[in-house]
Amino acid sequence: MADCRRGRKVGINKQDDHGPGMNVAQWLKGLLFTEAQCLELFAPEEVVFSEQPHPEKCTHKSAGYLKRASTEQLQEIFNKYASEEVNGVKYMRAGDFIQRYLRFIPEKDFNEESVKLLGGIIDTSKDGLISFPEFQAFEGLLCVPDALYKTAFQLFDTNGNGMVSFEEFVEVVRKTTLHQRMPFNFDGNFIKLYFGKDKKRLISYSEFSQLLHDFHEVYAMEAFRKSDKDGSGFISALDFQDIMVSIKSHLLTKDVKSNLVAAASGGTGGQRVSFPYFMAFNSLLNNMELIKRIYLNATGGNRNQEVTKEEFLHSAQMMSQITPLEVDILFVLCHLLHQTSRIVYSDLQAIAPEQYFKQITNRLAEIKAVSSPEERGALIQVLESAYRFTLGALAGAVGATAVYPIDLVKTRMQNQRSGSFVGELMYRNSMDCFKKVIRHEGATGLYRGLVPQLMGVAPEKAIKLTVNDLVRDKFTDKKGNIPLWGEILSGACAGGSQVIFTNPLEIVKIRLQVAGEIASTTKISALSVVKELGFFGLYKGAKACFLRDIPFSAIYFPAYAHTKAKLADENGYNHPLTLLLAGAIAGIPAASLVTPADVIKTRLQVVARQGQTTYTGVIDAFGKIMREEGPRAFWKGSVARVCRSSPQFGVTLLTYEILQRLFYVDFGGTRPTGSELNVPAVGIADEVKSTNPDHIGGYQVALPIFQGIESKFGLCLPKFKTGFIPVTPPS
Repeated sequence: MADCRRGRKVGINKQDDHGPGMNVAQWLKGLLFTEAQCLELFAPEEVVFSEQPHPEKCTHKSAGYLKRASTEQLQEIFNKYASEEVNGVKYMRAGDFIQRYLRFIPEKDFNEESVKLLGGIIDTSKDGLISFPEFQAFEGLLCVPDALYKTAFQLFDTNGNGMVSFEEFVEVVRKTTLHQRMPFNFDGNFIKLYFGKDKKRLISYSEFSQLLHDFHEVYAMEAFRKSDKDGSGFISALDFQDIMVSIKSHLLTKDVKSNLVAAASGGTGGQRVSFPYFMAFNSLLNNMELIKRIYLNATGGNRNQEVTKEEFLHSAQMMSQITPLEVDILFVLCHLLHQTSRIVYSDLQAIAPEQYFKQITNRLAEIKAVSSPEERGALIQVLESAYRFTLGALAGAVGATAVYPIDLVKTRMQNQRSGSFVGELMYRNSMDCFKKVIRHEGATGLYRGLVPQLMGVAPEKAIKLTVNDLVRDKFTDKKGNIPLWGEILSGACAGGSQVIFTNPLEIVKIRLQVAGEIASTTKISALSVVKELGFFGLYKGAKACFLRDIPFSAIYFPAYAHTKAKLADENGYNHPLTLLLAGAIAGIPAASLVTPADVIKTRLQVVARQGQTTYTGVIDAFGKIMREEGPRAFWKGSVARVCRSSPQFGVTLLTYEILQRLFYVDFGGTRPTGSELNVPAVGIADEVKSTNPDHIGGYQVALPIFQGIESKFGLCLPKFKTGFIPVTPPS
């Protein structure tokens, strides 16, 4: 029960402090409302269930991670699947919800008991019918952080009184496939400690959550005792594998599951597993999130640094109660999986159990080009490069447009010759240049040469980003790590490859940008500049372009990767703001340090006016600028260059990564780090993600929550009739 009146937040457990015999419902009559009544009285946006461990409470402000669906949307969906009508009111049957709506159990040759039991989770009135208020109330329950435990609680609360009795607990457990394979002893001390010696004690939600956790551990220990027939304290490696796969499958990744026998007895090839080793193995897998924190503490947050067993042990003793045996097992598993005596963060991710996550990064499109990385052929890699090229072109166009006015100011400042014989300087500084362009040429003057810039910048940035990603992939090992020299070389290759597009683009853009400085009756266009220069003329100053772009990218991309990693949150996720900031920060040293090469390139590519110094090449330009203007001339426009390049690459890289998140194509290769935001406890694991568009609001996580009841708690209910074996059609 809960008080859902506006402005208040009150919750009372049905039996808190009142004893099992008190009729709390009568005591609260006229004061509090049920969940369904809360949702009938107020809009779903105002009423969601609180994060406290009582399934009856609700609050007015969203405390969960999912946005509630509107009443109108839910009503429309409910009517679509409801097959029963009583006195003009529509209802769902258990099969309507579990089979047709959730699609959790097939509609052919299904196990009727399992469907009825699972339907009882939503059917809180236990009348065999699911009303719309119950349907809407369950959608709200799915939005809370502990939805997995609350759903499991409602599975066991078969009579709907808000408590779980011994009989209810036994009724559900006995129907699971796990119990049918390995029967549990309900007369043991564990059950008596929870339900009392006479097994009459009722369990509340908060106590039930602990019961469910402990039950799984005791179940595994019982299985160990049964396998240890001679009471030696040892079981065989095959028994160890059988227990882990049967009872602890939710803790096993694919890699760990395939190495269970090898991991037995510490990976020494022994055929027996001791009880301490068995307990430590399970404790390790249960605490992998803590293990990750111990690793990050040892490396100061660096996810790529290798850690020895001694370093890890030191960090573990500082932070937690992780035992040396558990650390030994961790390094055994890492050695089995990756043949290494040191670990990095990616090793831990390969061992950590699958979590029930909600993917925050919404995708407009999602395509799986390959079913596994082993299928990556030459064609797939070509398609991956084409995909990256397309997104890079779009990102480059967005970035160039955003900062083009700054680029124009930078170019005019760099072209201003203080040592020539042309009279007084046109611009005192970058701000003065910006004001004069607006005053004499209008706002459109800031975008002179934008069209050819966009025509060139799209392929330029596209090939730059694509080559960097491509070469990085070649230097990245199976763990996802790349050496610093590999990052620098990848960036240098990217910078060199772009010059084929950059040089013609730059020379046309620069001549158009400085055209406004000269009063002329002849209109200068991109086409006229191209005709005047010819094909080879478009590559005038190419050496200086190489001199600028190769070191720029060799500095920029490694700096971006490391800054991005530093700005990621504790889960390794980069929010869009951190991507923009990482791109901007990395652009500061990269843009400023290559300014001298940019000045030389600009002087070589601009048409000198009468009286101005002319240059024949890079070395000639360097010598004349040094003699006539001094070393400070090489840093002209450096501020404008940083102000242009830094935000431009920030916007470009932000756009590039966001596009990869929105239009995700899995080619089986690497993907941008920090691209997925995962929130534990409620969410969508990829393999059980709903494909039903009618799963809205809280129902987006309904399918993985039901799947989680099976895999996390081992409460697998038979989906088919007894004796029926489903046949998987050939793919």
